[in-house]
Amino acid sequence: MTAPWLTLIGIGDGGLATLTPEQRRALDMAETVFGGARHLAMLEEGGPERVVWRSPFEAALDDLLARRGRRVAVLATGDPMWFGVGGTLARRLAPGEMRVLPGPSAFSLAAARLGWPIEDCTCLSIHGRSIGLIDRHLRPGARLLVYAWNGDSPRELARRLTGRGFGPSRLTVLEHLGGGAERVRETSAADFDLEGVADLNTVAVECVAGRAAMPRPLVPGLPDDAFLHDGTMTKRVPRALALAALEPMPGALLWDVGAGCGSISVEWLRAAEGMAAIAIEPRAERRLMIAENADALGGPGLTLVEGRAPVAFAGLPAPDAIFLGGGLSEGVLAPAWEALPPGGRLVAHAVTLESEVLLIDAHRRLGGELLRLSVERAEPVGPFQGWRPAMPVLHWHATKGDAR
Repeated sequence: MTAPWLTLIGIGDGGLATLTPEQRRALDMAETVFGGARHLAMLEEGGPERVVWRSPFEAALDDLLARRGRRVAVLATGDPMWFGVGGTLARRLAPGEMRVLPGPSAFSLAAARLGWPIEDCTCLSIHGRSIGLIDRHLRPGARLLVYAWNGDSPRELARRLTGRGFGPSRLTVLEHLGGGAERVRETSAADFDLEGVADLNTVAVECVAGRAAMPRPLVPGLPDDAFLHDGTMTKRVPRALALAALEPMPGALLWDVGAGCGSISVEWLRAAEGMAAIAIEPRAERRLMIAENADALGGPGLTLVEGRAPVAFAGLPAPDAIFLGGGLSEGVLAPAWEALPPGGRLVAHAVTLESEVLLIDAHRRLGGELLRLSVERAEPVGPFQGWRPAMPVLHWHATKGDAR
């Protein structure tokens, strides 16, 4: 294996004084150094070529890769492999092209200042990411360490927490960790009163639920009234069954076809880290409901697609799983199955006789499992209670490539 031409160097807010001897040697040997303007300003005059990251970042990566084979260093804050440039570069470079010399991450420094065992914390970044990422982690007693986007982020986090009923939560804003301008201040989400927060900050959140808080479990099967809907939705019990059959895995992509209010998509996104979902829905009012439900329940990885299947499938990234709820027909079922890669999972529900025929035939041809789900709920009958049946649901799921 050839020696790596690229070295990622994690630097602290204290500048060059925070570098280890190994990091310093790597920097001194570099012919070109990439980094943000703040990082490059720390270097002495007359040194190697300096290249400031430019926008869009893909163009900046092209600048970097054009110097392949030379001695190149990248300066990055803290640990480049934790929500940093290291992950992006690792996906673009072959093994052995890059070595990483990390510094202490903002999460590690924040945990050290607060005396929080980092293994008991959830570490998140809203640097260029949706603030809605925090929602699925809100529960009483949770400790969150959040790497911020800028100086407005702590106030935005406080507003988000208060809107979710977690106004009593304690917020600690840690600025310029490890540098001469380090500052640590505390407040509460509901009474946030900090001014002049530096752009370089990390926010520690100790979640405290107020009386209006409604912590939601991550196990599929949220109550129907957790969603904004128009009555057309996959109800709680069949939804829990569908999600179990879809088998959400971290980083997987779902196509939710005829998404309705988005209950399947949203619960898919809540099920694990790094999930993505594409909700295909032709009706504009329902797409608005999907977006509201995703925002309210913590589904920032949702993409809305206007259109009807199968035409709307064109150009979409390959799914790991597909759910067919509304509008099931042979004209949709066959293209959906074709779109799945080997090992992909398809789940379909039918409530009409015509759509049941399609699933019975699919089960005959493709295998999988066919279930008929009947649910009865206790409801008032005059002064007494009686059973009121819901419409039965025919559930079929199959994994592409499985033998019958």
